[in-house]
Amino acid sequence: MSKPRVLVLRAAGTNCERETAWTFEQAGAQSQTLHVNELLRDPQRLREFQLLAIPGGFSYGDDLGSGVVFANQLRTKLRPEIERFIEDGKLALGICNGFQVLLRAGLLTGRDVFDDPPRATLAFNLIGRYNDLWVDLRIVSEKTPFVSGRKIVSFPVAHAEGRFTAPPEVLDELEADNQIVFQYVDTSGRPTQQYPFNPNGADRAIAGICSKSGQVLGLMPHPERNVRHFHHPDWKRLPRREWGDGFELFQNAVSRAGQLVS
Repeated sequence: MSKPRVLVLRAAGTNCERETAWTFEQAGAQSQTLHVNELLRDPQRLREFQLLAIPGGFSYGDDLGSGVVFANQLRTKLRPEIERFIEDGKLALGICNGFQVLLRAGLLTGRDVFDDPPRATLAFNLIGRYNDLWVDLRIVSEKTPFVSGRKIVSFPVAHAEGRFTAPPEVLDELEADNQIVFQYVDTSGRPTQQYPFNPNGADRAIAGICSKSGQVLGLMPHPERNVRHFHHPDWKRLPRREWGDGFELFQNAVSRAGQLVS
């Protein structure tokens, strides 16, 4: 049986592509990393893949805002192929800077594929600086095939512009449509606005959302940084297991993408 193919798409300033590609390979996929310029030269190459991943980092130095330039490339140069990609039932994942890219491209809040303009953004952390720490998240929706089971997982965050914010009516719509997938929670497992449990002050403690179809997922925390049990800082105090909390997300994605392989 052929392995599903994952395109890990990077740009200048991306710095998490290797661990993202490695994790997909451990989950059973075949991954290929391309600079976005290579895809721009031949957008139809996207048709070779069942899953698109945009990893973390600081694409184009975030000089115009986190993910802005990369997002504009998706919207203006790759839109027809991305729309076809989604219409074919394929999956897309954005982690940290990748979440910023997908959200600002309009791939997460729209009623169809692209939303013009996007109705939500990722603003500067309320603490006013870059933040790097581990957080607990509750999976509150299984609308997307990337997750399974409503439970608490632990991932690290590393960002300066990670505060999910949107008008109240958009937040209500996301809740009603079960598009809020991850929320920051406190030690009791409840969604919170309190720092450091909510590291950026995100509205309604939102750490990640999916598109209306569930095929596109974006989240600020880094699941690829908690793949092996010893990645967690408290691993010696936790029950030993082969894989960390983040690995299941990649397994689920590869399992669903595998159904699309001819």
